[in-house]
Amino acid sequence: MRTLLFLLRKEFKQIFRNKSLLPMIFAMPLIQLVVMPLAADYEIKNINISIVDHDRSPYSQQLISKITASGYFVLADFGDSFDAAFQQIEEEKSDLILEIPAGFERNLVRDKREKLFIAVNAINGTKANLGGAYLNQIIQNYNAEVRLEWINPARFNTIPQVEVASSNWFNPFMNYRFFMVPGILAFLVTMVAAYMSALNIVKEKEVGTIEQINVTPIKKYQFILGKLIPFWIIGVVIFSIGLFFVSRILYGIVPIGSVFLLYGFLAIYLVALLGLGLLISTYSDTQQQAMSVAFFIMMIFLLMSGLFTPIDSMPEWAQIVAYSNPLTYFIEVMRMVMLKGSGFLDIARHLLVMIGFAIFFNTWAVLNYHKST
Repeated sequence: MRTLLFLLRKEFKQIFRNKSLLPMIFAMPLIQLVVMPLAADYEIKNINISIVDHDRSPYSQQLISKITASGYFVLADFGDSFDAAFQQIEEEKSDLILEIPAGFERNLVRDKREKLFIAVNAINGTKANLGGAYLNQIIQNYNAEVRLEWINPARFNTIPQVEVASSNWFNPFMNYRFFMVPGILAFLVTMVAAYMSALNIVKEKEVGTIEQINVTPIKKYQFILGKLIPFWIIGVVIFSIGLFFVSRILYGIVPIGSVFLLYGFLAIYLVALLGLGLLISTYSDTQQQAMSVAFFIMMIFLLMSGLFTPIDSMPEWAQIVAYSNPLTYFIEVMRMVMLKGSGFLDIARHLLVMIGFAIFFNTWAVLNYHKST
Protein backbone atom coordinates (compact mmCIF):
# COMPACT_ATOMS: atom_id res chain seq x y z
CA MET A 1 0.00 0.00 0.00
CA ARG A 2 2.83 2.37 0.89
CA THR A 3 4.52 1.59 -2.43
CA LEU A 4 1.33 2.39 -4.33
CA LEU A 5 0.92 5.69 -2.49
CA PHE A 6 4.51 6.59 -3.36
CA LEU A 7 3.83 5.89 -7.04
CA LEU A 8 0.63 7.95 -6.97
CA ARG A 9 2.42 10.89 -5.37
CA LYS A 10 5.13 10.67 -8.03
CA GLU A 11 2.57 10.58 -10.88
CA PHE A 12 0.59 13.57 -9.60
CA LYS A 13 3.79 15.58 -9.15
CA GLN A 14 4.78 14.81 -12.74
CA ILE A 15 1.35 15.78 -14.06
CA PHE A 16 1.06 19.10 -12.21
CA ARG A 17 4.71 19.99 -12.82
CA ASN A 18 4.08 19.99 -16.57
CA LYS A 19 2.50 23.39 -17.20
CA SER A 20 1.66 22.66 -20.84
CA LEU A 21 -0.10 19.38 -19.97
CA LEU A 22 -2.74 20.86 -17.65
CA PRO A 23 -4.43 23.08 -20.30
CA MET A 24 -4.34 20.10 -22.66
CA ILE A 25 -6.08 17.88 -20.12
CA PHE A 26 -8.72 20.29 -18.83
CA ALA A 27 -9.16 23.33 -21.09
CA MET A 28 -9.12 21.72 -24.54
CA PRO A 29 -11.87 19.10 -23.91
CA LEU A 30 -14.17 21.70 -22.34
CA ILE A 31 -13.68 24.15 -25.23
CA GLN A 32 -14.45 21.31 -27.64
CA LEU A 33 -17.57 20.42 -25.67
CA VAL A 34 -18.75 24.02 -25.96
CA VAL A 35 -18.02 24.37 -29.69
CA MET A 36 -18.72 20.94 -31.22
CA PRO A 37 -22.45 20.63 -30.38
CA LEU A 38 -23.04 24.04 -31.96
CA ALA A 39 -21.65 22.75 -35.27
CA ALA A 40 -22.74 19.09 -35.13
CA ASP A 41 -26.32 19.46 -36.30
CA TYR A 42 -27.97 17.17 -38.85
CA GLU A 43 -30.87 19.52 -39.50
CA ILE A 44 -30.28 20.85 -43.01
CA LYS A 45 -31.30 24.47 -43.59
CA ASN A 46 -30.33 27.27 -45.97
CA ILE A 47 -30.42 24.97 -49.01
CA ASN A 48 -29.68 27.06 -52.10
CA ILE A 49 -32.24 26.54 -54.86
CA SER A 50 -32.38 27.82 -58.42
CA ILE A 51 -35.88 28.12 -59.89
CA VAL A 52 -36.49 28.14 -63.62
CA ASP A 53 -40.01 29.45 -64.22
CA HIS A 54 -41.15 29.19 -67.85
CA ASP A 55 -44.79 29.90 -66.89
CA ARG A 56 -44.69 33.10 -64.81
CA SER A 57 -48.29 32.51 -63.73
CA PRO A 58 -50.06 33.15 -60.40
CA TYR A 59 -49.95 29.41 -59.65
CA SER A 60 -46.19 29.19 -60.22
CA GLN A 61 -45.67 32.30 -58.08
CA GLN A 62 -47.69 30.72 -55.26
CA LEU A 63 -45.50 27.60 -55.41
CA ILE A 64 -42.30 29.66 -55.38
CA SER A 65 -43.54 31.71 -52.41
CA LYS A 66 -44.37 28.52 -50.52
CA ILE A 67 -40.87 27.14 -51.13
CA THR A 68 -39.01 30.30 -50.07
CA ALA A 69 -41.26 30.79 -47.02
CA SER A 70 -40.57 27.27 -45.71
CA GLY A 71 -37.37 28.31 -43.93
CA TYR A 72 -35.34 25.51 -45.52
CA PHE A 73 -34.54 27.06 -48.90
CA VAL A 74 -32.71 30.18 -50.04
CA LEU A 75 -33.52 31.42 -53.53
CA ALA A 76 -30.07 31.55 -55.14
CA ASP A 77 -31.23 32.19 -58.71
CA PHE A 78 -34.48 32.86 -60.53
CA GLY A 79 -34.93 32.95 -64.30
CA ASP A 80 -36.17 31.13 -67.37
CA SER A 81 -32.95 29.39 -68.51
CA PHE A 82 -32.13 25.89 -67.30
CA ASP A 83 -28.55 26.20 -68.58
CA ALA A 84 -28.01 29.28 -66.42
CA ALA A 85 -29.40 27.45 -63.38
CA PHE A 86 -27.17 24.45 -64.10
CA GLN A 87 -24.21 26.79 -64.22
CA GLN A 88 -25.11 27.85 -60.68
CA ILE A 89 -24.83 24.19 -59.55
CA GLU A 90 -21.47 23.78 -61.31
CA GLU A 91 -20.17 26.85 -59.50
CA GLU A 92 -21.39 25.46 -56.14
CA LYS A 93 -23.79 28.39 -55.75
CA SER A 94 -26.90 26.21 -55.83
CA ASP A 95 -27.89 22.79 -54.50
CA LEU A 96 -31.14 22.13 -56.37
CA ILE A 97 -32.95 23.23 -59.52
CA LEU A 98 -36.74 23.36 -59.81
CA GLU A 99 -37.97 23.79 -63.38
CA ILE A 100 -41.60 24.88 -63.84
CA PRO A 101 -42.72 24.20 -67.44
CA ALA A 102 -44.58 26.62 -69.69
CA GLY A 103 -48.33 26.19 -69.40
CA PHE A 104 -48.05 24.98 -65.81
CA GLU A 105 -51.20 26.76 -64.63
CA ARG A 106 -53.16 26.07 -67.83
CA ASN A 107 -52.43 22.34 -67.82
CA LEU A 108 -53.07 22.07 -64.10
CA VAL A 109 -56.50 23.67 -64.45
CA ARG A 110 -57.48 22.03 -67.73
CA ASP A 111 -55.94 18.55 -67.46
CA LYS A 112 -55.80 18.38 -63.65
CA ARG A 113 -52.15 17.32 -63.82
CA GLU A 114 -48.72 18.70 -64.60
CA LYS A 115 -45.10 17.66 -64.15
CA LEU A 116 -42.25 19.51 -62.49
CA PHE A 117 -38.56 18.78 -62.97
CA ILE A 118 -36.14 18.69 -60.02
CA ALA A 119 -32.36 18.38 -60.43
CA VAL A 120 -30.30 17.78 -57.29
CA ASN A 121 -26.57 18.24 -56.76
CA ALA A 122 -25.79 14.82 -55.23
CA ILE A 123 -22.12 15.40 -54.34
CA ASN A 124 -23.23 15.90 -50.74
CA GLY A 125 -25.53 12.87 -50.46
CA THR A 126 -27.06 13.85 -47.12
CA LYS A 127 -27.90 17.38 -48.21
CA ALA A 128 -29.21 16.12 -51.56
CA ASN A 129 -31.51 13.52 -50.02
CA LEU A 130 -32.91 15.85 -47.38
CA GLY A 131 -33.18 18.82 -49.75
CA GLY A 132 -35.01 16.74 -52.34
CA ALA A 133 -37.30 15.31 -49.65
CA TYR A 134 -38.11 18.77 -48.28
CA LEU A 135 -38.89 20.09 -51.76
CA ASN A 136 -41.09 17.10 -52.62
CA GLN A 137 -43.01 17.54 -49.37
CA ILE A 138 -43.62 21.23 -50.08
CA ILE A 139 -44.84 20.43 -53.59
CA GLN A 140 -47.17 17.74 -52.22
CA ASN A 141 -48.61 20.20 -49.69
CA TYR A 142 -49.10 22.77 -52.46
CA ASN A 143 -50.83 20.15 -54.58
CA ALA A 144 -53.19 19.30 -51.70
CA GLU A 145 -54.03 22.98 -51.22
CA VAL A 146 -54.82 23.42 -54.93
CA ARG A 147 -57.05 20.33 -54.93
CA LEU A 148 -58.86 21.61 -51.85
CA GLU A 149 -59.63 24.87 -53.66
CA TRP A 150 -61.18 23.00 -56.59
CA ILE A 151 -63.15 20.34 -54.72
CA ASN A 152 -66.29 21.31 -52.82
CA PRO A 153 -66.35 19.03 -49.80
CA ALA A 154 -69.58 17.11 -49.32
CA ARG A 155 -71.75 17.89 -46.34
CA PHE A 156 -71.16 14.44 -44.96
CA ASN A 157 -67.85 12.95 -45.92
CA THR A 158 -68.29 9.18 -46.17
CA ILE A 159 -64.63 8.51 -47.00
CA PRO A 160 -62.88 6.97 -43.97
CA GLN A 161 -59.95 8.98 -42.68
CA VAL A 162 -57.10 8.11 -40.36
CA GLU A 163 -55.86 10.87 -38.10
CA VAL A 164 -52.38 10.54 -36.64
CA ALA A 165 -51.39 12.23 -33.38
CA SER A 166 -47.65 12.11 -32.69
CA SER A 167 -45.76 12.77 -29.51
CA ASN A 168 -41.97 13.14 -29.14
CA TRP A 169 -40.62 11.19 -26.19
CA PHE A 170 -37.37 11.91 -24.31
CA ASN A 171 -36.60 14.98 -26.47
CA PRO A 172 -39.97 16.73 -26.93
CA PHE A 173 -38.64 19.77 -28.77
CA MET A 174 -36.41 17.74 -31.10
CA ASN A 175 -33.35 19.68 -29.91
CA TYR A 176 -30.44 18.02 -31.65
CA ARG A 177 -27.95 19.24 -29.03
CA PHE A 178 -29.68 17.12 -26.41
CA PHE A 179 -28.76 14.12 -28.55
CA MET A 180 -25.20 15.23 -29.37
CA VAL A 181 -23.87 16.66 -26.10
CA PRO A 182 -23.91 13.38 -24.08
CA GLY A 183 -22.14 11.56 -26.93
CA ILE A 184 -19.52 14.27 -27.42
CA LEU A 185 -18.84 14.40 -23.67
CA ALA A 186 -18.33 10.62 -23.69
CA PHE A 187 -15.88 10.87 -26.58
CA LEU A 188 -13.87 13.72 -25.03
CA VAL A 189 -13.44 11.80 -21.78
CA THR A 190 -12.35 8.80 -23.85
CA MET A 191 -9.83 10.84 -25.82
CA VAL A 192 -8.18 12.39 -22.76
CA ALA A 193 -8.02 9.11 -20.84
CA ALA A 194 -6.64 7.06 -23.73
CA TYR A 195 -4.11 9.65 -24.93
CA MET A 196 -2.69 10.54 -21.54
CA SER A 197 -2.34 6.95 -20.35
CA ALA A 198 -0.86 5.87 -23.71
CA LEU A 199 1.93 8.44 -23.36
CA ASN A 200 2.66 7.65 -19.74
CA ILE A 201 4.88 4.56 -19.69
CA VAL A 202 6.53 5.66 -22.95
CA LYS A 203 7.68 8.87 -21.30
CA GLU A 204 9.34 6.80 -18.55
CA LYS A 205 11.15 4.87 -21.30
CA GLU A 206 12.32 8.01 -23.08
CA VAL A 207 13.69 9.79 -19.99
CA GLY A 208 15.28 6.56 -18.71
CA THR A 209 13.45 6.27 -15.38
CA ILE A 210 11.83 2.97 -16.42
CA GLU A 211 15.15 1.15 -15.77
CA GLN A 212 15.29 2.54 -12.26
CA ILE A 213 11.72 1.40 -11.59
CA ASN A 214 12.46 -2.05 -13.04
CA VAL A 215 15.19 -2.77 -10.47
CA THR A 216 12.96 -1.82 -7.52
CA PRO A 217 10.74 -4.35 -5.69
CA ILE A 218 7.62 -2.67 -7.15
CA LYS A 219 5.21 -5.30 -8.46
CA LYS A 220 3.88 -5.11 -12.01
CA TYR A 221 0.29 -4.61 -10.90
CA GLN A 222 1.39 -1.83 -8.52
CA PHE A 223 3.18 -0.05 -11.34
CA ILE A 224 0.13 -0.33 -13.63
CA LEU A 225 -2.21 0.89 -10.86
CA GLY A 226 0.12 3.80 -10.16
CA LYS A 227 -0.15 4.80 -13.80
CA LEU A 228 -3.91 4.19 -14.04
CA ILE A 229 -5.39 5.80 -10.91
CA PRO A 230 -4.25 9.45 -11.49
CA PHE A 231 -5.77 9.55 -14.96
CA TRP A 232 -8.86 7.78 -13.67
CA ILE A 233 -9.33 10.65 -11.21
CA ILE A 234 -8.65 13.24 -13.93
CA GLY A 235 -11.21 11.53 -16.20
CA VAL A 236 -13.85 11.74 -13.46
CA VAL A 237 -13.07 15.43 -12.88
CA ILE A 238 -13.36 16.28 -16.61
CA PHE A 239 -16.63 14.34 -16.84
CA SER A 240 -18.01 16.18 -13.80
CA ILE A 241 -17.13 19.61 -15.18
CA GLY A 242 -18.67 18.74 -18.56
CA LEU A 243 -21.81 17.24 -17.00
CA PHE A 244 -22.59 19.81 -14.31
CA PHE A 245 -21.29 23.00 -15.87
CA VAL A 246 -21.16 22.86 -19.67
CA SER A 247 -24.11 20.49 -20.28
CA ARG A 248 -26.36 21.92 -17.58
CA ILE A 249 -25.54 25.64 -17.67
CA LEU A 250 -24.79 26.16 -21.37
CA TYR A 251 -27.20 23.67 -22.96
CA GLY A 252 -29.76 23.19 -20.19
CA ILE A 253 -29.42 19.39 -20.21
CA VAL A 254 -30.38 17.92 -16.85
CA PRO A 255 -29.99 14.12 -16.50
CA ILE A 256 -33.38 12.47 -16.06
CA GLY A 257 -31.90 9.25 -14.71
CA SER A 258 -29.60 8.60 -11.77
CA VAL A 259 -26.33 10.56 -11.78
CA PHE A 260 -24.86 7.90 -9.45
CA LEU A 261 -25.60 5.27 -12.10
CA LEU A 262 -23.73 7.36 -14.66
CA TYR A 263 -20.73 7.65 -12.36
CA GLY A 264 -20.82 3.92 -11.62
CA PHE A 265 -20.63 3.10 -15.32
CA LEU A 266 -18.01 5.84 -15.87
CA ALA A 267 -15.79 4.33 -13.17
CA ILE A 268 -15.66 0.96 -14.94
CA TYR A 269 -15.43 2.55 -18.38
CA LEU A 270 -12.38 4.60 -17.39
CA VAL A 271 -10.67 1.49 -16.03
CA ALA A 272 -11.21 -0.19 -19.41
CA LEU A 273 -10.01 2.83 -21.43
CA LEU A 274 -6.98 3.46 -19.24
CA GLY A 275 -6.09 -0.22 -19.55
CA LEU A 276 -6.19 0.17 -23.34
CA GLY A 277 -4.02 3.28 -23.15
CA LEU A 278 -1.49 1.56 -20.92
CA LEU A 279 -1.49 -1.44 -23.26
CA ILE A 280 -0.60 0.87 -26.17
CA SER A 281 2.13 2.36 -24.02
CA THR A 282 3.70 -1.02 -23.24
CA TYR A 283 3.99 -1.79 -26.96
CA SER A 284 5.43 1.62 -27.94
CA ASP A 285 9.05 2.76 -27.65
CA THR A 286 8.51 6.48 -28.28
CA GLN A 287 5.77 9.02 -27.55
CA GLN A 288 5.36 9.57 -31.29
CA GLN A 289 4.61 5.87 -31.75
CA ALA A 290 2.12 5.88 -28.90
CA MET A 291 0.36 9.02 -30.21
CA SER A 292 0.08 7.56 -33.72
CA VAL A 293 -1.44 4.29 -32.49
CA ALA A 294 -3.76 6.11 -30.06
CA PHE A 295 -4.90 8.50 -32.80
CA PHE A 296 -5.65 5.56 -35.14
CA ILE A 297 -7.70 3.79 -32.48
CA MET A 298 -9.52 6.98 -31.41
CA MET A 299 -10.58 7.69 -35.01
CA ILE A 300 -12.05 4.18 -35.28
CA PHE A 301 -13.76 4.64 -31.91
CA LEU A 302 -15.25 7.97 -33.03
CA LEU A 303 -16.46 6.90 -36.47
CA MET A 304 -17.73 3.48 -35.39
CA SER A 305 -19.44 4.47 -32.15
CA GLY A 306 -22.82 5.67 -33.37
CA LEU A 307 -22.04 9.24 -32.36
CA PHE A 308 -22.70 10.63 -35.85
CA THR A 309 -24.03 7.63 -37.81
CA PRO A 310 -26.70 5.18 -36.52
CA ILE A 311 -25.18 1.74 -36.00
CA ASP A 312 -28.28 0.02 -37.42
CA SER A 313 -27.62 1.64 -40.81
CA MET A 314 -24.07 0.25 -41.00
CA PRO A 315 -23.16 -2.98 -42.86
CA GLU A 316 -23.01 -6.15 -40.74
CA TRP A 317 -19.21 -6.19 -40.54
CA ALA A 318 -19.22 -2.55 -39.40
CA GLN A 319 -21.82 -3.32 -36.73
CA ILE A 320 -19.53 -6.05 -35.37
CA VAL A 321 -16.68 -3.52 -35.17
CA ALA A 322 -19.01 -0.96 -33.55
CA TYR A 323 -20.08 -3.37 -30.82
CA SER A 324 -16.44 -4.27 -30.20
CA ASN A 325 -15.90 -0.61 -29.36
CA PRO A 326 -16.15 0.46 -25.68
CA LEU A 327 -17.18 3.99 -26.68
CA THR A 328 -20.33 2.63 -28.34
CA TYR A 329 -21.62 1.35 -25.00
CA PHE A 330 -20.67 4.50 -23.10
CA ILE A 331 -22.49 6.76 -25.59
CA GLU A 332 -25.59 4.53 -25.45
CA VAL A 333 -25.58 4.58 -21.63
CA MET A 334 -25.10 8.37 -21.55
CA ARG A 335 -28.09 8.93 -23.83
CA MET A 336 -30.21 6.29 -22.08
CA VAL A 337 -29.65 7.63 -18.57
CA MET A 338 -29.55 11.36 -19.37
CA LEU A 339 -32.44 11.52 -21.85
CA LYS A 340 -34.60 8.46 -21.13
CA GLY A 341 -34.03 8.05 -17.41
CA SER A 342 -33.00 4.40 -17.81
CA GLY A 343 -32.25 2.42 -14.67
CA PHE A 344 -29.75 -0.23 -13.65
CA LEU A 345 -31.58 -3.12 -15.31
CA ASP A 346 -31.71 -1.22 -18.60
CA ILE A 347 -27.93 -0.84 -18.76
CA ALA A 348 -27.00 -4.15 -17.09
CA ARG A 349 -25.83 -5.69 -20.37
CA HIS A 350 -23.70 -2.62 -21.16
CA LEU A 351 -22.21 -2.84 -17.68
CA LEU A 352 -21.27 -6.51 -18.05
CA VAL A 353 -19.66 -5.85 -21.44
CA MET A 354 -17.65 -2.97 -19.98
CA ILE A 355 -16.44 -5.11 -17.07
CA GLY A 356 -15.25 -7.61 -19.68
CA PHE A 357 -13.37 -4.85 -21.55
CA ALA A 358 -11.78 -3.64 -18.29
CA ILE A 359 -10.55 -7.11 -17.32
CA PHE A 360 -9.32 -7.90 -20.83
CA PHE A 361 -7.32 -4.69 -21.46
CA ASN A 362 -5.80 -4.37 -18.00
CA THR A 363 -4.82 -8.05 -17.78
CA TRP A 364 -3.15 -7.75 -21.18
CA ALA A 365 -1.35 -4.55 -20.11
CA VAL A 366 -0.03 -6.16 -16.91
CA LEU A 367 1.12 -9.29 -18.73
CA ASN A 368 2.76 -7.29 -21.52
CA TYR A 369 4.74 -5.02 -19.18
CA HIS A 370 8.12 -6.72 -18.93
CA LYS A 371 9.82 -5.92 -15.66
CA SER A 372 13.33 -7.11 -15.08
CA THR A 373 14.48 -7.68 -11.51
